[in-house]
Amino acid sequence: MIFDVDQIKGQFAIIRNYASGGRFHYLDNAATAQIPDCVISAMTTHDTRARANVKRGIHSLAQEATDAFENARDLVAKYLGVQNSDEVIFTGGATAGINMIALGFGQNLKPGDQIVLSQAEHHSNLVPWQMLKKLKGVNLRFLPVDENGVIDLSRVEETITPETKLVALTHASNVTGAVTDVGAISEIARERGAKLMLDGAQMAPHGPLDLPGLGADFYVFSGHKTYGPSGVGILWGRMASLEEMPPAFGGGEMVAHVAFEKTRYAAPPRKFEAGTPPITQAVGLGAALEWLGNQDLPGIHNHLNHLLEQIMAGMAQLNNTHGNRIRILGPPKGEKRLPLISFAIRDAHPHDICQIMNDRHGVALRGGHHCAEPLHELFDLDGTTRASLGMFNGREDVDALLNGLEDCLNILD
Repeated sequence: MIFDVDQIKGQFAIIRNYASGGRFHYLDNAATAQIPDCVISAMTTHDTRARANVKRGIHSLAQEATDAFENARDLVAKYLGVQNSDEVIFTGGATAGINMIALGFGQNLKPGDQIVLSQAEHHSNLVPWQMLKKLKGVNLRFLPVDENGVIDLSRVEETITPETKLVALTHASNVTGAVTDVGAISEIARERGAKLMLDGAQMAPHGPLDLPGLGADFYVFSGHKTYGPSGVGILWGRMASLEEMPPAFGGGEMVAHVAFEKTRYAAPPRKFEAGTPPITQAVGLGAALEWLGNQDLPGIHNHLNHLLEQIMAGMAQLNNTHGNRIRILGPPKGEKRLPLISFAIRDAHPHDICQIMNDRHGVALRGGHHCAEPLHELFDLDGTTRASLGMFNGREDVDALLNGLEDCLNILD
C-alpha cells in the first residue's frame, strides 16, 4: 500500500463537509484527531444492531455486544504488538489510565518511596502523583530536560534510586514533540527494581508500537488522539504487574465473589473495569486502530516529516524577514521529533495568534500552555501556539499556516 493523502482525506466526513466551504486547515491533532468514516460506521452499526450491556448477559444481544467488545480488545492488542489481550484494559482515556495506576499501584507504597517523573510531563502525569504524595507521603523526583525539552539522560542514574518504585514519563512531549529514549531509561529502572509507565497519548497515533519490546510495565493512551472516539482510552500492563496491582475502582463486573465482609476480585482485565465500560467507544477504538494499523505507516511518517520540515523552513524564512520574532520549541531540524511544533511570537499572545489564524485563514491551532505549565515556566513562557499534523494534512495546510503566520507578524507587530 502506497500512502496517498488525497485518498486518506476522502475517508473523513468532516473534511468533505468543510471542503465545499473553502478554508479548512485542521492542525490541532495533538489535542484531538479527526475520525474516519469506518470508525463512525462501526459505532453506528454496533448501536443499531448490538447495543446491550456486556460480560454477563445471557440473551443473544448481550452476547453479541460482549463479542464486539472483546473483539475490540483483540484489535487493540494487535496494534500494540501484544500477544495477550487480557493485558488490555479499557479506560476513559489516558488521564483515567494514569489515575488508575496512581490509585491502584499507589496503595502498596509507603512514605519515603519515590516516583520519578520528568520536567516535560503533561498535567495528567503530574497532578495524580502530587495527589498521591499528599495521600501516601511518597517523594517525587524529576528528570531535567535540556534547552530543547529533551529528557537529560545523563541524570537518569542519579535520579532513579533503589527507593524508586515507579518511573512515569511521557513517551513523547505534547509541547516539544521530543521523543523519549525509553530503552536507556527502562534498563536502569529494572536495575533499581522500579516499574516504568509511559504516557503514550502523543506517540500512540504514530505507530506501529511494540509495547513488550519497549521495556515498559504500563502504557496509557487516549482514543481521541488515535483517530478514534472520545471517552475511551487504554491502560496496558504486563500481566505480572496487573496481577500485583490492586484495583482503583470497585463495583460490578470486577469481582469474582462478593460477601458482606470481603470481596474477591476477578482476574485482569475485568479486575480494572468496574461497572459498565465505554462499550460503543471501545468498538470504535478497535476499528480506529485496525484502520490505522492497515495504513502505510512508513509512508505516513515520511509524509508528515516532510510537512514538518517545510513548516520549520518556512518559519526560519519568516524569522529572517521579521527580526527573529518566532521562537520554536523542541528538537532542531534533523533530530527526531513528532510532527508537531510549538512556537512563540515575541510580543504576541498565543490566543491572539489562534484567533487571527482561524478568522482570517481558516487554520485551527492550539494556544496556551497545553496542560504543561511547569515546562513553559522552564522556557520562561506564559504559553505557546501549537500546530500538530495528522495524516490527512497536506501542503495546502502548510501554506495556509505559513501565510497566516506572516499575516500575524504584520498585524501584531
